Amino acid sequence: METTRQRIADMLREEPATASDLGEALSLPTPVVYDHVEHVSRSVADDGADEELLVAPPACRDCGFDGFDDPINEPSRCPECKSERIEEPAFVIR
Repeated sequence: METTRQRIADMLREEPATASDLGEALSLPTPVVYDHVEHVSRSVADDGADEELLVAPPACRDCGFDGFDDPINEPSRCPECKSERIEEPAFVIR
């Protein structure tokens, strides 16, 4: 039986996914998925294999800002234009 984090890592090895995608596939709330992805990121880095968690950072759909401080998080609004139309970050393990 695989743990939730192992299942997330396996899914991210197959194809890129957002926290919403992972949450829907695993029946988990999105904030819980972000916690798991953060731990998966650390374990992939510590694993010694030639893998890493890559993140396509969140981006504002209105002004294009993508310089958010924490890419493994879903910001609520853009610091530049204050828009709440933020595209979720996407994750993949390569």
